[in-house]
Amino acid sequence: MDIDRKKRIVGLLVVGLAAIAILPWLLTGEGYKERHLSSRIPVAPQMPEMVDIEPQSKPLPDTMEVAPVKEIKPPVVVQVDAQAASADSDETVAEEAKKPVVGTNEPAPQLDEQNVPVAWTLQLASFKDEANARALRKQLVGAGHKVYTRRQAELYKVYVGPDLKRDRLEALKETLKNDFALDGIIIRFTTQ
Repeated sequence: MDIDRKKRIVGLLVVGLAAIAILPWLLTGEGYKERHLSSRIPVAPQMPEMVDIEPQSKPLPDTMEVAPVKEIKPPVVVQVDAQAASADSDETVAEEAKKPVVGTNEPAPQLDEQNVPVAWTLQLASFKDEANARALRKQLVGAGHKVYTRRQAELYKVYVGPDLKRDRLEALKETLKNDFALDGIIIRFTTQ
């Protein structure tokens, strides 16, 4: 045999012996060994005892029924008679003058079909710019009027009121027309 062949056979035997020595160590069948860490999770706490608590407040009354309508008694008007007061002493007149006049002669407010008082408001202007509405509101408040604004769609509307008497708003409308050159319209007041 020649030398090359001998070297190949010797190399083949060395690789075979190495494989016989290493393969059993690699193929033991135990697989990948995970590290086993000690558990630090505490023991679960015991559940507290459930206690039934009785409600202490009474249930609210049923509001589906409409409350009965109460009749409004006409107010009592007390007026001091000037002749009778002059006949009494000065002390009695002074005491009577201190007492206020009780009641009014105004009728009860109008009610709609849902027994809600009908209120009216005076719409004075509509602005696209909120700053203009604020400026008018400030001017009217400075003059002593009850003023509010609302945003509807893209407009800011300025209102004066509300009032239960339409007559008062009509008089106010004329006053504002003269003072501020604003001609408003009277509409039904709503909270929306």
